[in-house]
Amino acid sequence: MSISSAEILDVVNERDEVVGKATRGDIHAKQLWHRAVHILVFDASSNIYVQKRSLSKDCSPGLWDTSAAGHVDSAETYLNAAQRELNEELSLPYDTVLKEVAKLDAKSTTGFEFVRVYRCETTQEPVPDPIEISDGRWIDVSSLTHWISDRRQDFTSTFRQICSMQSIWQN
Repeated sequence: MSISSAEILDVVNERDEVVGKATRGDIHAKQLWHRAVHILVFDASSNIYVQKRSLSKDCSPGLWDTSAAGHVDSAETYLNAAQRELNEELSLPYDTVLKEVAKLDAKSTTGFEFVRVYRCETTQEPVPDPIEISDGRWIDVSSLTHWISDRRQDFTSTFRQICSMQSIWQN
């Protein structure tokens, strides 16, 4: 699925309450608060799937990120957005059980996004959408932690913040 700067998203206030609507392009250009989801996909051995964002992305192109992520469309719930993004980006089924494990408040380091973080476990191999993702791989948590510590510039700011939260690593 291609990214469109004309997507309509909800604009929210400091309490994450909807106060209007705007296009994705306007929201990013004006740095308005809006909503996003990030999904962490684990396998049965507790490895995490990470994705490298396509170079065609307008935000953080070519950087490593959570397994799947995206904006919450206007009038969509966080959970529905997470299910949709998991399916669109990794071809994992809509009925994958997702557990909310963290929240981030909107600020410049999250791209002015209120973020809800979900995790799931799968036995299926993700099939990355090549428009969204240029590379993807399974990695054990210890190796990921070392990689982030050694080369933080390889990762999105939001992913680094999410990885620093203890709640995401607990089942």
